[in-house]
Amino acid sequence: MQTDMHYYGTYAMARAAGLRAGICRTIAYAAQFVDDNAGKDEARFKDGGGIDYDASAHHTLNIKNLGERDQRHVWVPFHFLPGNQGDNFTERLVCRKNSDIAQEMVKHHLEMAEAPFTVELLGVAAHVYADTFSHYGFSGVSSHHNRVINDSWKFFDLNPNTEKYIMDKAEDHKRKYWDEPGGLLINIKSSFVEVASGALGHGAVLTFPDRPYLEWDFEYELPEPRRERRSNRATFLEGCEALYSMFRRFADIHPRLAENNGKKFTDIRDLVKRVIDTQASMDNRIEAWQEASKSDDLFVNGGESIPPYDEAEWGNIIKNMKDRENSEYALSTPVYRFFQAVSLHRNYVLRELLPKHKLIVA
Repeated sequence: MQTDMHYYGTYAMARAAGLRAGICRTIAYAAQFVDDNAGKDEARFKDGGGIDYDASAHHTLNIKNLGERDQRHVWVPFHFLPGNQGDNFTERLVCRKNSDIAQEMVKHHLEMAEAPFTVELLGVAAHVYADTFSHYGFSGVSSHHNRVINDSWKFFDLNPNTEKYIMDKAEDHKRKYWDEPGGLLINIKSSFVEVASGALGHGAVLTFPDRPYLEWDFEYELPEPRRERRSNRATFLEGCEALYSMFRRFADIHPRLAENNGKKFTDIRDLVKRVIDTQASMDNRIEAWQEASKSDDLFVNGGESIPPYDEAEWGNIIKNMKDRENSEYALSTPVYRFFQAVSLHRNYVLRELLPKHKLIVA
């Protein structure tokens, strides 16, 4: 999923579930920052304190994607949570929509009620949980299960302008990342992104799984050619309902963080569906969420704007930490609590949750 869903859609579902606006903003920032926290770094304070933090994402085709450790420590726990279905280890690593493992992860994080970073942890959970509704059928490690026959995809019910837009984006992507002077032998059945990324994730089908409005199909290459029909509209709507339910459970656990009992999802379903069905660029899809939030139909208190997302806001907090005399300042920032949440989530998934299901990944 992209910013329109991970931030604006997440905020909308949390607010519709009755959580306070400020809490919704922190949850949504954490959910989106999982994608924007794309580097290992450190911050050192003048009193000698310091923070070391690891990436929860890498930008597309970052060379680190090819490293087995990065795949298993970044893509598996944060973007392609294993579904644990199949007859062998690599097949069990394939992400599955709303899997039992995903639900167990949500339950665990909701039960971390006393953690000082419980709100940020919910944002991390929201990102991982939502991605199971778009990344299902693909794995967070380089795997033949991710191989797709080149250009096998077809689109349905897509207006010509939108189709041109997404194919132009695909060509831009190709020119940006595949302008190699020496030439490289490519399997004629596989896409350039699939080869360049080592068949990681859904690279072979570009960003198609992340576009909410898309009705499409494509053909897996291995273990034998097979077509799969996808309705992103349907699965993204399922994802929104799952997020809403998670936020309602959180509100019941933390009534002081809730403003009201929220709307019933059945009452907002049609409006959410209209937003998801919007065939447009990401900026215009964000505007669709904003228009829905300004109506009287999404939130209990009536129309209000979703605070815009600015990646630099949390990034600047990190940069400014280095100028602080006292390292205890970090404890007051949502970014530090986000790093705490990321650390707990990674360790829990890799060292506890997956091993519990006999998946030893890292």
